[in-house]
Amino acid sequence: MKSFKDYFSKQAGHYQNYRPSYPDDMFTWLASLTPNHELAWDCGTGNGQAAVGLTPYYKKIYATDPSEEQVKHAVTHQQITYRVEKAEETALAAASVDIITVSQALHWFDFDSFYTEVNRVLKPDGVLAAWTYGIPKISEKVNKVIAYFHDTVLDGYWKPGNQLVAEKYQTIPFPFEEIKTPVFSIQKELTLEDLIGLLNSWSAVQRYQNKHGQNPIDKIKADVTTAWQEGGNTKASEWEITMRVGR
Repeated sequence: MKSFKDYFSKQAGHYQNYRPSYPDDMFTWLASLTPNHELAWDCGTGNGQAAVGLTPYYKKIYATDPSEEQVKHAVTHQQITYRVEKAEETALAAASVDIITVSQALHWFDFDSFYTEVNRVLKPDGVLAAWTYGIPKISEKVNKVIAYFHDTVLDGYWKPGNQLVAEKYQTIPFPFEEIKTPVFSIQKELTLEDLIGLLNSWSAVQRYQNKHGQNPIDKIKADVTTAWQEGGNTKASEWEITMRVGR
């Protein structure tokens, strides 16, 4: 089993404040796939965004993340129990979980070990759902600056797991009976401050800072500010969600 590499604790606050939330219709559809709604496991929960989204549909949510700092920043809710645990080894009982959700995290897991744990804790009629999203689409000029930042400024600072996101999880092994998913997307109004906060939550930004002692966003701040000035202070933004769901 791979050891846990903590790429996220230093920017846990940025995750809480700036990462987008998921659409309600996605959780409604996921809940329709399970006959029982007693327990959900949100794995790699981060700040608990997906865990909170599950609360209207499942009585209890067990939310885990190997980063203690992420869990400290997670949204509290009476139905959610947070634990600092790796995806590959939890305290959950065998055949106890109705649904397992993995939001923007599967690409960091040891797949074989995680899937062994999935098969151990999931009920026979349970479901595993893992999803990811990439770069937001905002406006032509802003998109161009973000793409340059992602592909050029941060080139060499992305990990192999990030490439799996770019490939929309289609190259991730998924040894389950796959369920066709509808198309979902995240819609959110962003300010320039929101965008800068979102970029600061990227793991590659933290790696760049660790190596050079400066924030790489400074390299594109003037350009993105200029691009942002067209069309008002707040802009509609969209992220495409790619999901793998199976039994």
